[in-house]
Amino acid sequence: MGYNLTIDQGNSSAKVAVWDRADIIFDASFKQFKGEDIANLITRFPNIDKAVYCSVADEGNETIKFLNEKNIKTLILDHSTLLPITNAYKTPQSLGRDRIAAAVGAWSNHKNKDILVIDLGTAITYDVVTANGCYIGGNIAPGITMRLEALHNYTSRLPLVEATGHCPLWGEDTTTAIRSGVLNGVIGEIYHYKKQLSQSPVVILTGGNATLIGPMLDFTPEIDHHLVTRGLNSILIYNENN
Repeated sequence: MGYNLTIDQGNSSAKVAVWDRADIIFDASFKQFKGEDIANLITRFPNIDKAVYCSVADEGNETIKFLNEKNIKTLILDHSTLLPITNAYKTPQSLGRDRIAAAVGAWSNHKNKDILVIDLGTAITYDVVTANGCYIGGNIAPGITMRLEALHNYTSRLPLVEATGHCPLWGEDTTTAIRSGVLNGVIGEIYHYKKQLSQSPVVILTGGNATLIGPMLDFTPEIDHHLVTRGLNSILIYNENN
């Protein structure tokens, strides 16, 4: 049986993974995922015969054309793609494809439980999948770096502060006051949204700042850096069988 290729094209990089059914056997990030990169990947994994392409940046015409030329059947994720969960978003065509893929990835591992998916990337997205497999929606907030930069850029005296470093509950100087204000603000958001769900929802963190925020919480979330690609693989398998 052939391998599945998942491509998650973001604004600044592409996250690529190769799957042997439900098992990830390769993953990497590319600033730009070009034809030569695909060719090298196919040389390394000649059993790749299906792919799914998800992008928040472009339609990926060149990538998809190259895959088709290599006889790799490619599914393009959009609002009309069949999903293993119900999408109750009122404007599915405007929903970030990475967000619905992450929701599917979370649900594929935690069926019959309410799930809060938190992607701590450039922006922070909070998405909810109910125990019966319904994506009900979510929220979008500024990311940690964006908040730190905004405090610096929109004031005359506040410095630009790194997210990592000493972070007391109450700032001891301007640097720690900014860092604590931003990070504890994010933590407060997480607690607030978690409280709105069942008594024990599954909380999954992904994105670049997941490992920063996870240890600061008073509960243990699941951290899954492959959540979007896991969801893409689940969507690809689901469409193979339906």
